[in-house]
Amino acid sequence: MSKKIIDEAIEYVKELFEGNSDGHGVDHAMRVYRNTQVIMEKYPEADSVVVALAALLHDADDHKLFNTDNNANARGFLEKNGLPIEKIDYICQIINSVSFSHNRGKIPDTIEGKIVQDADRIDAIGAIGIARTFAYGGKAGRLLGDSIKHFYDKLLLLKEELNTDSAKELAQKRHDYMVEFLKEYYAETGEELP
Repeated sequence: MSKKIIDEAIEYVKELFEGNSDGHGVDHAMRVYRNTQVIMEKYPEADSVVVALAALLHDADDHKLFNTDNNANARGFLEKNGLPIEKIDYICQIINSVSFSHNRGKIPDTIEGKIVQDADRIDAIGAIGIARTFAYGGKAGRLLGDSIKHFYDKLLLLKEELNTDSAKELAQKRHDYMVEFLKEYYAETGEELP
């Protein structure tokens, strides 16, 4: 059942995010899922099905994208696939611990929650994090300077807020890349580094 439901979840997020171009689409969900697989290698005690489903569905009810209550999209998918209510509630609890803006400084209680939160944050930094920042900024009508400010408000902080050693190892190179990008940005614009 585990492979089947994960495959179903992949198909579900493909449908749910069809046409999304702001950095929160199916490609993001798949990268977060792949990040969890890398991080989990050092945490065999983690429930791999719970982690996979929470990773794939973590933006299924994101307030920036959907007007849903109580994880309606994620819950609907999980219920349709016959998961017990306790597992559905646990997956939704993990999903609700992912958002940086709603969970700043909060560490999930479980290894599964820590892995999914870290996997999402890893996808917000490095080259892909830079690309996603400007994709979302363009869609939201942000000025270039507002997207640059986002680096200081969030992206450069993420490395220090990761939970697992695996994620911290993955983050260092990506963090350094963003620092170099900002140096080049300021060199090209003639602005001063803050």
